[in-house]
Amino acid sequence: MKLIIAYIQPDKLNSVKQELYKREIYKISITNALGCGQQMGYTETYRGVDIEVNLLKKLRIEIAVNDSFVSSTTEAIINGAGTNSIGDGKIFIVPIEECIRIRNKDTGAKAIG
Repeated sequence: MKLIIAYIQPDKLNSVKQELYKREIYKISITNALGCGQQMGYTETYRGVDIEVNLLKKLRIEIAVNDSFVSSTTEAIINGAGTNSIGDGKIFIVPIEECIRIRNKDTGAKAIG
């Protein structure tokens, strides 16, 4: 079991979801996030004052999958979010020690689905 954490551009969410759905991956969690990397932010002027914005809006996607779905999930995220530009995002894959479904107390791979 693995937890796949991906940071993507907000405007790429629909294409990532479509790619995941094509691979029959439906259980995802999405959170708004702020962050910076190589993009280094940008500068804008508000009422004549220059403002430096270095924390950019991103989306954090978390998907718990069984080991057999890891490669197809990462491929879906890369295909949906990738533009070959700085700022496309990152994917982290973390092992899950245990998973328990609260409703019926299923554990392990059966609980992830």
